[in-house]
Amino acid sequence: MPIFKRNPFGHILFIKKWLIRIFGVVSHGRYRRFNSLQIEGSEIIRDLPETNVLFVSNHQTYFADVAAMLHVFNASLKGRVDTLKNVGYIWHPKLNIYYIAASETMKSGFLPKVFAYTGSISIDRTWRSAGKEVNRQVKMSDISNIKKALDDGWVITFPQGTTKPFRPIRRGTAHIIKTYKPVVIPIVIDGFRRSFDKKGLLIKKRNILQSMVIKPPMEIDYKNDTVEEIVKRIEIEIEQDPSFLKVIPAEEIEEQEKLNKLREWGVKNDPS
Repeated sequence: MPIFKRNPFGHILFIKKWLIRIFGVVSHGRYRRFNSLQIEGSEIIRDLPETNVLFVSNHQTYFADVAAMLHVFNASLKGRVDTLKNVGYIWHPKLNIYYIAASETMKSGFLPKVFAYTGSISIDRTWRSAGKEVNRQVKMSDISNIKKALDDGWVITFPQGTTKPFRPIRRGTAHIIKTYKPVVIPIVIDGFRRSFDKKGLLIKKRNILQSMVIKPPMEIDYKNDTVEEIVKRIEIEIEQDPSFLKVIPAEEIEEQEKLNKLREWGVKNDPS
């Protein structure tokens, strides 16, 4: 690979590779030592096509969610099965993974600006800006950049557009799916909100059981399924449908806490 080879967005791949390596090594302990990331379905990653794949996920922190996915995707492609053991998988990362993020988030400080170089497709939110509600038109350049990223590789999106749970799915995601016909992989994450601060940069609490469930590709009739139908199915697949809001019996909560404790001990005794 020529040292100054660039991706379609003009980023030098040599620099991008080193940034992913550095961020990967630094952040590895956040999912293996300080906390435990339990992974399900990582084998699905290895069977995906090289391009035109869209990952849709619920969202809990600005950056830790994406970082965890980059870890899991690269570990799976290097033969790991539902584990991040041995961070050597990050030495030759997949360089055509992108993620959709709000422009104002990626410009909010030095670290976000550097992290953006690892694959951010920065877009202007149409519904919110600087903490205030707005109503503005979608920029066509944002749509064309998403298409460019899908043509080059994989794209991660958080279709609720917020880290708050059970918020509505943005219709723009369904329009992208109908227009560009990607393979759509749902992901459900949990535990990140309890582990990290809102930005996902600082560890808020240790020994939290985090989880990431990668589900099989969604079956979508790109021609006949309506935008509303796709939105509803995404909502269900990433477990953000109101039906998932239920009162959990105290006995179930107590049993879950016992399982968390057992897993905690397992993490402490599991050599990395």
